[in-house]
Amino acid sequence: MAARKGRKRTCESERPMEAESRDAGSEGPAQVYLPGRGPPLREGEELVMDEEAYVLYHRAQTGAPCLSFDIVRDHLGDNRTELPLTLYLCAGTQAESAQSNRSKDLRFWCSGRLAALVTTLSLLSLPPHFPVFLPLQVSWLGEEPVAGVWSEKGQVEVFALRRLLQVVDDAQALAAFLKDEQARVKPIFAFAGHMGEGFALDWSPRVPGRLLTGDCQKNIHLWTPTDGGSWHVDQRPFAGHTRSVEDLQWSPTEDTVFASCSADASIRIWDIRAAPSKACMLTTATAHDGDVNVISWSRREPFLLSGGDDGALKIWDLRQFKSGSPVATFKQHVAPVTSVEWHPRDSGVFAASGADNQITQWDLAVERDPEASDPPMDTEVGCPA
Repeated sequence: MAARKGRKRTCESERPMEAESRDAGSEGPAQVYLPGRGPPLREGEELVMDEEAYVLYHRAQTGAPCLSFDIVRDHLGDNRTELPLTLYLCAGTQAESAQSNRSKDLRFWCSGRLAALVTTLSLLSLPPHFPVFLPLQVSWLGEEPVAGVWSEKGQVEVFALRRLLQVVDDAQALAAFLKDEQARVKPIFAFAGHMGEGFALDWSPRVPGRLLTGDCQKNIHLWTPTDGGSWHVDQRPFAGHTRSVEDLQWSPTEDTVFASCSADASIRIWDIRAAPSKACMLTTATAHDGDVNVISWSRREPFLLSGGDDGALKIWDLRQFKSGSPVATFKQHVAPVTSVEWHPRDSGVFAASGADNQITQWDLAVERDPEASDPPMDTEVGCPA
Protein backbone atom coordinates (compact mmCIF):
# COMPACT_ATOMS: atom_id res chain seq x y z
CA MET A 1 0.00 0.00 0.00
CA ALA A 2 0.95 3.63 -0.02
CA ALA A 3 0.16 6.59 2.17
CA ARG A 4 -1.31 9.97 1.41
CA LYS A 5 0.96 12.97 1.21
CA GLY A 6 1.10 16.22 -0.84
CA ARG A 7 0.90 16.92 -4.66
CA LYS A 8 1.63 13.90 -6.84
CA ARG A 9 -0.29 10.65 -7.51
CA THR A 10 1.61 7.39 -7.45
CA CYS A 11 0.93 4.04 -5.82
CA GLU A 12 3.72 1.52 -5.73
CA SER A 13 3.88 -0.59 -2.59
CA GLU A 14 1.90 -3.53 -1.26
CA ARG A 15 2.28 -3.05 2.47
CA PRO A 16 1.30 -0.30 4.91
CA MET A 17 3.70 2.50 5.66
CA GLU A 18 4.11 5.18 8.27
CA ALA A 19 3.81 8.56 6.64
CA GLU A 20 2.10 11.83 7.25
CA SER A 21 -1.00 13.11 5.46
CA ARG A 22 -0.53 16.64 4.25
CA ASP A 23 -3.10 18.78 2.52
CA ALA A 24 -2.48 22.47 1.86
CA GLY A 25 0.24 22.52 4.49
CA SER A 26 -1.71 20.73 7.25
CA GLU A 27 -0.48 17.56 8.91
CA GLY A 28 -2.43 14.62 10.24
CA PRO A 29 -2.03 10.97 11.19
CA ALA A 30 -0.65 8.44 8.71
CA GLN A 31 -3.23 6.86 6.44
CA VAL A 32 -2.87 3.71 4.37
CA TYR A 33 -4.29 4.13 0.87
CA LEU A 34 -6.50 1.25 -0.28
CA PRO A 35 -7.58 1.73 -3.92
CA GLY A 36 -11.33 1.57 -4.33
CA ARG A 37 -12.06 1.85 -0.61
CA GLY A 38 -12.50 4.84 1.61
CA PRO A 39 -12.63 8.44 0.41
CA PRO A 40 -11.01 9.24 -2.95
CA LEU A 41 -7.78 11.17 -3.12
CA ARG A 42 -8.24 14.90 -2.77
CA GLU A 43 -6.62 17.37 -5.14
CA GLY A 44 -3.02 17.93 -4.16
CA GLU A 45 -2.61 14.65 -2.27
CA GLU A 46 0.34 12.40 -3.06
CA LEU A 47 0.77 8.65 -2.61
CA VAL A 48 4.20 7.88 -1.20
CA MET A 49 5.57 4.33 -1.25
CA ASP A 50 7.10 2.60 1.73
CA GLU A 51 10.68 1.95 0.62
CA GLU A 52 11.08 -0.72 3.32
CA ALA A 53 8.44 -2.85 1.55
CA TYR A 54 10.97 -3.93 -1.11
CA VAL A 55 13.96 -6.24 -0.92
CA LEU A 56 15.07 -4.64 -4.18
CA TYR A 57 13.67 -1.65 -6.02
CA HIS A 58 14.91 -0.26 -9.35
CA ARG A 59 13.31 2.30 -11.61
CA ALA A 60 14.10 2.61 -15.33
CA GLN A 61 13.58 6.11 -16.69
CA THR A 62 12.44 6.39 -20.32
CA GLY A 63 12.61 10.19 -20.40
CA ALA A 64 8.90 10.64 -21.16
CA PRO A 65 5.64 8.87 -20.28
CA CYS A 66 5.40 5.37 -21.75
CA LEU A 67 1.98 4.26 -23.01
CA SER A 68 2.88 0.78 -24.13
CA PHE A 69 5.59 -1.86 -23.87
CA ASP A 70 5.99 -5.53 -24.70
CA ILE A 71 8.36 -8.26 -23.58
CA VAL A 72 10.60 -9.65 -26.31
CA ARG A 73 10.47 -13.39 -25.75
CA ASP A 74 13.83 -15.12 -25.99
CA HIS A 75 14.77 -18.78 -26.44
CA LEU A 76 16.22 -19.37 -22.99
CA GLY A 77 13.15 -21.22 -21.64
CA ASP A 78 10.37 -20.48 -19.15
CA ASN A 79 10.40 -20.63 -15.35
CA ARG A 80 14.11 -19.91 -15.06
CA THR A 81 15.60 -20.14 -11.59
CA GLU A 82 19.35 -19.79 -12.17
CA LEU A 83 21.11 -16.44 -12.27
CA PRO A 84 21.90 -14.35 -14.18
CA LEU A 85 18.40 -13.57 -15.43
CA THR A 86 17.82 -11.46 -18.52
CA LEU A 87 14.68 -9.65 -19.68
CA TYR A 88 14.25 -7.70 -22.91
CA LEU A 89 11.58 -5.03 -23.29
CA CYS A 90 10.51 -2.87 -26.20
CA ALA A 91 8.73 0.37 -25.30
CA GLY A 92 7.55 3.62 -26.87
CA THR A 93 7.27 7.05 -25.31
CA GLN A 94 4.65 9.80 -25.37
CA ALA A 95 6.39 13.15 -25.45
CA GLU A 96 5.20 16.65 -26.27
CA SER A 97 6.91 16.72 -29.67
CA ALA A 98 7.87 14.24 -32.37
CA GLN A 99 11.56 15.02 -31.87
CA SER A 100 11.31 13.85 -28.28
CA ASN A 101 9.52 10.58 -29.00
CA ARG A 102 11.65 7.47 -29.06
CA SER A 103 11.19 3.76 -29.46
CA LYS A 104 13.37 2.07 -26.89
CA ASP A 105 14.80 -1.41 -26.51
CA LEU A 106 15.54 -2.04 -22.86
CA ARG A 107 17.53 -4.95 -21.46
CA PHE A 108 17.47 -5.81 -17.76
CA TRP A 109 20.18 -8.15 -16.50
CA CYS A 110 20.19 -9.56 -12.95
CA SER A 111 22.89 -11.53 -11.15
CA GLY A 112 23.10 -12.78 -7.57
CA ARG A 113 25.99 -12.62 -5.13
CA LEU A 114 25.06 -14.32 -1.84
CA ALA A 115 22.39 -12.07 -0.34
CA ALA A 116 22.99 -9.24 -2.78
CA LEU A 117 21.20 -8.82 -6.09
CA VAL A 118 22.72 -6.60 -8.75
CA THR A 119 20.59 -5.26 -11.57
CA THR A 120 21.95 -3.55 -14.67
CA LEU A 121 20.03 -1.80 -17.43
CA SER A 122 21.00 -1.24 -21.02
CA LEU A 123 18.84 1.08 -23.10
CA LEU A 124 18.85 1.84 -26.81
CA SER A 125 16.74 4.60 -28.38
CA LEU A 126 15.67 4.73 -32.01
CA PRO A 127 15.37 8.00 -33.95
CA PRO A 128 12.39 10.30 -33.24
CA HIS A 129 9.01 8.97 -34.35
CA PHE A 130 5.65 10.47 -35.15
CA PRO A 131 4.05 12.10 -32.11
CA VAL A 132 2.95 9.60 -29.50
CA PHE A 133 3.71 5.92 -29.59
CA LEU A 134 0.39 4.22 -29.02
CA PRO A 135 0.05 0.42 -28.69
CA LEU A 136 3.18 -1.56 -29.43
CA GLN A 137 3.44 -5.34 -29.73
CA VAL A 138 6.33 -7.70 -30.45
CA SER A 139 6.27 -10.95 -32.42
CA TRP A 140 8.71 -13.27 -34.21
CA LEU A 141 9.11 -13.90 -37.93
CA GLY A 142 11.35 -16.95 -38.06
CA GLU A 143 14.56 -15.80 -36.37
CA GLU A 144 13.66 -12.11 -36.55
CA PRO A 145 11.82 -10.37 -33.69
CA VAL A 146 9.64 -7.52 -34.97
CA ALA A 147 7.61 -4.78 -33.32
CA GLY A 148 4.34 -3.41 -34.67
CA VAL A 149 3.72 0.19 -33.60
CA TRP A 150 0.78 2.59 -33.86
CA SER A 151 1.44 6.33 -34.14
CA GLU A 152 -0.85 9.30 -33.59
CA LYS A 153 -0.80 10.08 -37.33
CA GLY A 154 -2.73 6.91 -38.03
CA GLN A 155 0.22 5.00 -39.44
CA VAL A 156 1.26 1.51 -38.37
CA GLU A 157 4.91 0.56 -38.77
CA VAL A 158 6.92 -2.64 -38.30
CA PHE A 159 10.48 -2.50 -37.00
CA ALA A 160 13.03 -5.34 -37.09
CA LEU A 161 14.63 -5.82 -33.68
CA ARG A 162 17.35 -8.46 -34.07
CA ARG A 163 20.19 -6.02 -34.74
CA LEU A 164 19.00 -3.77 -31.92
CA LEU A 165 18.93 -6.63 -29.41
CA GLN A 166 22.42 -7.67 -30.45
CA VAL A 167 23.94 -4.27 -29.74
CA VAL A 168 22.08 -3.90 -26.44
CA ASP A 169 23.97 -7.02 -25.28
CA ASP A 170 27.43 -5.60 -26.02
CA ALA A 171 28.68 -2.28 -24.63
CA GLN A 172 31.21 -1.72 -27.42
CA ALA A 173 28.74 -2.65 -30.15
CA LEU A 174 26.16 -0.35 -28.56
CA ALA A 175 28.58 2.59 -28.59
CA ALA A 176 29.44 1.96 -32.25
CA PHE A 177 25.78 1.63 -33.18
CA LEU A 178 24.85 4.90 -31.49
CA LYS A 179 27.66 6.62 -33.37
CA ASP A 180 27.26 5.18 -36.85
CA GLU A 181 23.96 3.34 -37.33
CA GLN A 182 21.24 4.69 -35.06
CA ALA A 183 20.03 7.43 -37.39
CA ARG A 184 19.65 4.94 -40.25
CA VAL A 185 17.14 2.70 -38.49
CA LYS A 186 13.92 2.67 -40.51
CA PRO A 187 10.75 0.57 -40.40
CA ILE A 188 10.77 -2.47 -42.66
CA PHE A 189 7.11 -1.83 -43.54
CA ALA A 190 4.50 0.89 -42.99
CA PHE A 191 0.75 1.11 -43.61
CA ALA A 192 -0.98 4.48 -43.85
CA GLY A 193 -4.39 3.20 -44.94
CA HIS A 194 -6.19 3.79 -41.65
CA MET A 195 -8.32 6.93 -41.58
CA GLY A 196 -6.96 8.06 -38.21
CA GLU A 197 -5.16 6.94 -35.10
CA GLY A 198 -5.93 3.65 -33.38
CA PHE A 199 -5.35 1.57 -30.28
CA ALA A 200 -5.92 -2.03 -31.35
CA LEU A 201 -3.18 -4.31 -32.65
CA ASP A 202 -2.54 -8.05 -32.36
CA TRP A 203 -0.07 -10.49 -33.95
CA SER A 204 -1.40 -13.98 -34.64
CA PRO A 205 0.03 -16.59 -32.24
CA ARG A 206 -0.51 -19.32 -34.85
CA VAL A 207 0.43 -17.76 -38.22
CA PRO A 208 3.77 -15.89 -38.07
CA GLY A 209 3.49 -12.36 -39.42
CA ARG A 210 -0.30 -12.24 -39.60
CA LEU A 211 -1.46 -9.00 -37.99
CA LEU A 212 -4.68 -7.15 -37.18
CA THR A 213 -4.93 -3.39 -36.64
CA GLY A 214 -8.05 -1.49 -35.57
CA ASP A 215 -8.60 2.26 -35.48
CA CYS A 216 -10.80 4.90 -33.86
CA GLN A 217 -12.85 5.14 -37.06
CA LYS A 218 -14.29 1.61 -36.43
CA ASN A 219 -12.17 -0.09 -39.12
CA ILE A 220 -10.13 -3.30 -38.78
CA HIS A 221 -7.49 -4.26 -41.36
CA LEU A 222 -5.84 -7.64 -41.92
CA TRP A 223 -2.10 -7.86 -42.66
CA THR A 224 -0.89 -10.97 -44.48
CA PRO A 225 2.88 -11.62 -44.72
CA THR A 226 4.34 -12.06 -48.19
CA ASP A 227 7.60 -13.44 -49.52
CA GLY A 228 10.52 -11.11 -49.05
CA GLY A 229 9.61 -9.81 -45.61
CA SER A 230 6.73 -7.55 -46.60
CA TRP A 231 2.97 -7.53 -46.01
CA HIS A 232 -0.23 -7.30 -48.02
CA VAL A 233 -2.79 -5.20 -46.16
CA ASP A 234 -6.37 -5.71 -47.28
CA GLN A 235 -7.81 -2.28 -48.04
CA ARG A 236 -11.32 -3.59 -47.33
CA PRO A 237 -11.91 -3.15 -43.61
CA PHE A 238 -13.87 -5.59 -41.50
CA ALA A 239 -17.19 -3.78 -41.08
CA GLY A 240 -19.48 -4.12 -38.08
CA HIS A 241 -18.53 -1.85 -35.22
CA THR A 242 -20.10 1.61 -35.12
CA ARG A 243 -17.48 3.28 -32.93
CA SER A 244 -13.76 3.00 -32.10
CA VAL A 245 -12.20 -0.46 -32.07
CA GLU A 246 -10.56 -0.71 -28.64
CA ASP A 247 -8.91 -4.15 -28.66
CA LEU A 248 -8.30 -7.17 -30.88
CA GLN A 249 -7.46 -10.78 -29.99
CA TRP A 250 -6.63 -13.68 -32.28
CA SER A 251 -7.96 -17.07 -31.30
CA PRO A 252 -5.19 -19.16 -29.70
CA THR A 253 -6.58 -22.34 -31.32
CA GLU A 254 -7.98 -21.35 -34.75
CA ASP A 255 -5.88 -19.71 -37.46
CA THR A 256 -8.66 -17.62 -39.00
CA VAL A 257 -10.76 -16.48 -36.04
CA PHE A 258 -10.39 -13.31 -33.99
CA ALA A 259 -12.39 -11.23 -31.50
CA SER A 260 -12.83 -7.47 -31.25
CA CYS A 261 -14.33 -5.06 -28.75
CA SER A 262 -15.44 -1.49 -29.20
CA ALA A 263 -16.60 1.77 -27.69
CA ASP A 264 -20.00 0.82 -29.10
CA ALA A 265 -20.28 -1.61 -26.11
CA SER A 266 -20.14 -4.72 -28.31
CA ILE A 267 -17.88 -7.76 -28.64
CA ARG A 268 -17.69 -9.49 -32.02
CA ILE A 269 -16.22 -12.77 -33.27
CA TRP A 270 -14.90 -12.83 -36.87
CA ASP A 271 -13.65 -15.39 -39.39
CA ILE A 272 -11.26 -14.02 -42.04
CA ARG A 273 -12.16 -16.77 -44.52
CA ALA A 274 -15.28 -14.75 -45.34
CA ALA A 275 -15.30 -11.41 -47.15
CA PRO A 276 -14.65 -8.52 -44.71
CA SER A 277 -18.22 -7.26 -45.00
CA LYS A 278 -19.58 -10.71 -44.05
CA ALA A 279 -16.87 -11.95 -41.70
CA CYS A 280 -18.63 -11.11 -38.42
CA MET A 281 -20.04 -14.42 -37.22
CA LEU A 282 -21.17 -13.67 -33.64
CA THR A 283 -22.07 -10.46 -31.83
CA THR A 284 -23.00 -9.45 -28.30
CA ALA A 285 -24.32 -5.95 -28.81
CA THR A 286 -24.38 -4.78 -25.17
CA ALA A 287 -21.52 -6.68 -23.60
CA HIS A 288 -20.92 -3.87 -21.07
CA ASP A 289 -22.66 -0.73 -19.90
CA GLY A 290 -20.44 1.51 -21.98
CA ASP A 291 -17.13 1.14 -23.79
CA VAL A 292 -15.53 -2.31 -23.86
CA ASN A 293 -11.86 -1.46 -23.43
CA VAL A 294 -9.97 -4.75 -23.36
CA ILE A 295 -10.37 -8.47 -24.05
CA SER A 296 -8.21 -11.54 -23.46
CA TRP A 297 -8.71 -14.97 -25.03
CA SER A 298 -7.87 -17.94 -22.80
CA ARG A 299 -5.22 -20.23 -24.25
CA ARG A 300 -6.68 -23.31 -22.57
CA GLU A 301 -10.45 -22.85 -22.38
CA PRO A 302 -13.10 -21.45 -24.79
CA PHE A 303 -13.37 -18.35 -22.62
CA LEU A 304 -13.06 -14.67 -23.50
CA LEU A 305 -12.44 -12.15 -20.72
CA SER A 306 -13.54 -8.53 -21.11
CA GLY A 307 -13.24 -5.28 -19.14
CA GLY A 308 -15.14 -2.05 -19.67
CA ASP A 309 -15.73 1.52 -18.61
CA ASP A 310 -18.36 0.22 -16.18
CA GLY A 311 -15.57 -1.31 -14.07
CA ALA A 312 -16.92 -4.80 -14.66
CA LEU A 313 -14.97 -7.92 -15.61
CA LYS A 314 -16.95 -10.50 -17.59
CA ILE A 315 -16.18 -14.03 -18.74
CA TRP A 316 -17.81 -15.24 -21.95
CA ASP A 317 -18.10 -18.92 -22.89
CA LEU A 318 -17.77 -18.90 -26.67
CA ARG A 319 -19.91 -22.04 -26.85
CA GLN A 320 -22.77 -19.94 -25.42
CA PHE A 321 -21.83 -16.59 -26.94
CA LYS A 322 -25.06 -16.35 -28.94
CA SER A 323 -27.02 -16.05 -25.71
CA GLY A 324 -25.54 -12.61 -25.09
CA SER A 325 -24.96 -13.40 -21.42
CA PRO A 326 -21.59 -13.84 -19.69
CA VAL A 327 -21.04 -16.93 -17.56
CA ALA A 328 -19.57 -14.76 -14.79
CA THR A 329 -19.41 -11.10 -13.85
CA PHE A 330 -17.01 -9.57 -11.31
CA LYS A 331 -17.30 -6.07 -9.85
CA GLN A 332 -14.30 -5.00 -7.81
CA HIS A 333 -12.96 -2.05 -9.80
CA VAL A 334 -14.66 1.32 -9.30
CA ALA A 335 -13.29 2.92 -12.49
CA PRO A 336 -12.77 1.74 -16.09
CA VAL A 337 -10.87 -1.53 -16.50
CA THR A 338 -7.82 -0.81 -18.66
CA SER A 339 -6.07 -4.18 -18.95
CA VAL A 340 -6.94 -7.88 -18.60
CA GLU A 341 -4.86 -11.03 -19.09
CA TRP A 342 -5.39 -14.75 -18.56
CA HIS A 343 -2.66 -16.75 -16.88
CA PRO A 344 -0.69 -18.52 -19.64
CA ARG A 345 -0.85 -21.94 -17.93
CA ASP A 346 -3.57 -21.87 -15.25
CA SER A 347 -6.95 -21.71 -17.01
CA GLY A 348 -8.72 -20.39 -13.92
CA VAL A 349 -6.50 -17.43 -13.09
CA PHE A 350 -6.47 -13.95 -14.61
CA ALA A 351 -5.37 -10.43 -13.71
CA ALA A 352 -6.85 -7.00 -14.36
CA SER A 353 -5.98 -3.38 -13.79
CA GLY A 354 -8.08 -0.24 -13.79
CA ALA A 355 -8.12 3.53 -13.68
CA ASP A 356 -8.85 3.23 -9.94
CA ASN A 357 -5.15 2.42 -9.29
CA GLN A 358 -5.98 -1.23 -8.58
CA ILE A 359 -4.35 -4.37 -9.92
CA THR A 360 -6.45 -7.42 -9.08
CA GLN A 361 -5.73 -11.12 -9.46
CA TRP A 362 -8.58 -13.61 -9.67
CA ASP A 363 -8.80 -17.36 -9.17
CA LEU A 364 -11.99 -19.00 -10.40
CA ALA A 365 -11.30 -22.06 -8.26
CA VAL A 366 -11.62 -20.06 -5.04
CA GLU A 367 -15.09 -19.87 -3.51
CA ARG A 368 -16.21 -16.94 -1.43
CA ASP A 369 -16.04 -17.61 2.31
CA PRO A 370 -19.54 -16.82 3.69
CA GLU A 371 -18.00 -16.19 7.12
CA ALA A 372 -15.43 -13.70 5.87
CA SER A 373 -15.76 -10.40 7.70
CA ASP A 374 -14.44 -8.24 4.88
CA PRO A 375 -15.59 -9.58 1.48
CA PRO A 376 -14.39 -7.86 -1.70
CA MET A 377 -16.40 -4.78 -2.48
CA ASP A 378 -19.35 -5.21 -4.83
CA THR A 379 -18.26 -8.67 -5.98
CA GLU A 380 -21.15 -10.30 -7.81
CA VAL A 381 -19.54 -13.64 -8.63
CA GLY A 382 -16.30 -15.00 -7.23
CA CYS A 383 -13.61 -12.97 -5.53
CA PRO A 384 -10.04 -11.78 -6.03
CA ALA A 385 -7.30 -14.26 -5.22
